[in-house]
Amino acid sequence: MASNFRVTVLVWADILVGYAIWVMTTYLTNVWKLNVIHAAAIVNVFTGVAFIMPIGMAFLVDAFLGHYCMLLLSSLAYCFGMSLLAMSTPPVLSRYAGNCDKYKSDCIGDTQKALFYTALALIAVGISGHTTSLESFKKQQEELDQTSNGQVDLRRRLLDLFANIVVLLLPIVGGIALPYINPWSVRFGIPAICTVVATFLFISGSLSYRHAEPQGSPLTTVFRVFVASASKMFHQRPLHANQFYENHQGSLDSVPQTPSLRCLDKAAIIIPTQTPEQQEQNRWKLCRVTEVEETKIFIRMIPMWMTFIMCGVVSSIGATYFQEQANKMNPKVGRLKVPLTILLIFYDIAKSLSAKFYVKVAKKFTGKYAAPIGMIVAMLFSILCCITAAIVETRRLGVIKRHELLDNPDKEIPMTMFWLLPQYLLLGALDGFAGYLLGDRDEISGFGIACFFIGQIPASMSPCLLFFTRGVFGAGFVGSVLSVYVVGKVKPSWFQDTLHKSRLDNYYWTLAVLSSINLFLSIWVAIWYSYQHSSIDEIRTPGYQESVTPYNEDEHCCSFNFSLCC
Repeated sequence: MASNFRVTVLVWADILVGYAIWVMTTYLTNVWKLNVIHAAAIVNVFTGVAFIMPIGMAFLVDAFLGHYCMLLLSSLAYCFGMSLLAMSTPPVLSRYAGNCDKYKSDCIGDTQKALFYTALALIAVGISGHTTSLESFKKQQEELDQTSNGQVDLRRRLLDLFANIVVLLLPIVGGIALPYINPWSVRFGIPAICTVVATFLFISGSLSYRHAEPQGSPLTTVFRVFVASASKMFHQRPLHANQFYENHQGSLDSVPQTPSLRCLDKAAIIIPTQTPEQQEQNRWKLCRVTEVEETKIFIRMIPMWMTFIMCGVVSSIGATYFQEQANKMNPKVGRLKVPLTILLIFYDIAKSLSAKFYVKVAKKFTGKYAAPIGMIVAMLFSILCCITAAIVETRRLGVIKRHELLDNPDKEIPMTMFWLLPQYLLLGALDGFAGYLLGDRDEISGFGIACFFIGQIPASMSPCLLFFTRGVFGAGFVGSVLSVYVVGKVKPSWFQDTLHKSRLDNYYWTLAVLSSINLFLSIWVAIWYSYQHSSIDEIRTPGYQESVTPYNEDEHCCSFNFSLCC
């Protein structure tokens, strides 16, 4: 069996787990009887942590573990997490925990709560580990399969084709079949079993995998530059570039020295009282010019990262408040009752099509400005999504009042849930543009936006910057919890115990205004970066160009491949 096939089965489990996690808000409100604000806070913190944790995971992979060990540990965490999630449902351990076995809030005891929150933590570790290493490890095995015998045999081709077909069919089967399974223990148990099987198949191929040795994390370089520059705080900065330390040995790419953030240049100062050979022995006291410039790139990305937080806040309402609205609406099309996850399937389709459309249009027309234009379009979709959601929510509240359902939150609203379809499509377009900008293999995506803003990205820094960018997007999910809390304190009537009495439409209008402000800030940041580039190009001296090897942007920029597993 091809090693690539064994790695692909992990994707199958990830897809089913994604559908199980997507209905978590419904589980918490229907079974635990939590109010929607509390349930949304749990789901958004979990999702945000799953976005943020790959930053630390990437450091461990690069510095110590490697991709195989990270996949192994995260897959085991997935197995235990999904198993504990299934066990946390009331019927499974009711005889041992002393609780009833009904899907009611009275049957949720301390044992179930402990298992549930432990499961979420382990699942977040599993998602983060797969996010960090799955695509990179899969690519390594594809290269191994092609080079082991000089060609790919027919059996491996058929296995890869079968794996890809299953990956295409699983979202449809999972989205349609799982919602018709009523017991939550079974609905969580099926993905748990699939995760265990996928992990077993992955482990069974351990002897055939190629393991790349960790090469060190770029985050260590950033910390070294800060420590070295702080230790030389009182040393005078040299006037000439050739007085800074730059050792080309073992370096394939160097970055031209820039005049901004000059305080960090002191990390590359060679102290005259010691020989360069003596100072090289302590890597925390002396850094290369290229390492200093990589740290500057990291710092220059901060203003751009901040503009993605609001996109994360808007994206967070899809699996929480949108889902809870649909949960109480009419799910029928004629006499056919369709599952709630049909909205997720439409969302996924919109996400995929918008990303593909962006790629084709950007390659053909926009050129180097594709990344900032894509970012602006994504923010426009976030504004349109919030406006559409506010209008639909106003209509939904009107239907509730006309049918006197304010005090009957569990009764179905005579309004089809497909009223929510436009906002799900817009949300999918937002995540399609944003997701492609935050991490794909194409030169106009992921680090296409970073290349536009800061001009050049060393290959060693690309994965690190990418995970930080996605982490900031995930911070928006956590920030949504804070935004709801603040708005709830300022306007208590907007968030009540039930959605029937709440005013989510006003909250959506608030998000639309904040997203509009964020759009203007993003445009200002893009203009500011362009001005900084032109200024640096004008004032850079020949000495700076001669001190390091010119950086080949076409060779190194935007070469990192990334895929979100959940």
